[in-house]
Amino acid sequence: MRVPDWRQIEDDLNQYGCAVVPGLLNRAQCAALAAQYDDASRFRSKVVMQRHGFGQGEYQYWAHPLPDTVAALRTELYPPLAAIANRWHASMGLDSRFPVAHADFLARCHAAGQTRPTPLLLRYRKGDYNCLHQDLYGEHVFPLQLAVLLSRPQDDFTGGEFVLTEQRPRMQSRAEVVPLAQGDAVLFPVAQRPVNGTRGSYRVNMRHGVSRLRSGLRHTLGIIFHDAS
Repeated sequence: MRVPDWRQIEDDLNQYGCAVVPGLLNRAQCAALAAQYDDASRFRSKVVMQRHGFGQGEYQYWAHPLPDTVAALRTELYPPLAAIANRWHASMGLDSRFPVAHADFLARCHAAGQTRPTPLLLRYRKGDYNCLHQDLYGEHVFPLQLAVLLSRPQDDFTGGEFVLTEQRPRMQSRAEVVPLAQGDAVLFPVAQRPVNGTRGSYRVNMRHGVSRLRSGLRHTLGIIFHDAS
């Protein structure tokens, strides 16, 4: 895993509401994770989006034990993200703070009944899309998450752009379309982020999704740091 530039990541998150980490995974890692989709034994549940009004396409939540690459991403990315999350919560006037180690945060989730792993593998085919949404799953929510594109744009698929929207108080919503290459990750808020205004910091509501796939097959890895109830 390539070591991210955390100063640049925090600057981008604060300015744009998202940050791209180029080449977080290599081609072999992407292919190995995408290939797991058809092995039902690796997953705890499968969701067909159109059955629930979530969009069109499918995703599956991994069961324990998580793939080594997925578990490592959760463990290694969490501490610097927790530092950003704590600064965000302080800025937004929220009382909760996040421990340094991911294991300690998971213990907090599990004590509250959030015991089901949330990392997921998404699969889109031509015509599929993901409606704008938030991944909350319970009382304890870590405010940042990431998605890693496992497929090759233009070669494996076309369309299917990652989309982020920001609902600002008493203003029109702002959209951000994030171009990604295979192995790139995008970090973004689960639900809210702070924005500096003329009268100090205020909260904006965030949602994310994926635009319609024009052709091909697209796999994406989703890393959520809180577990589900």
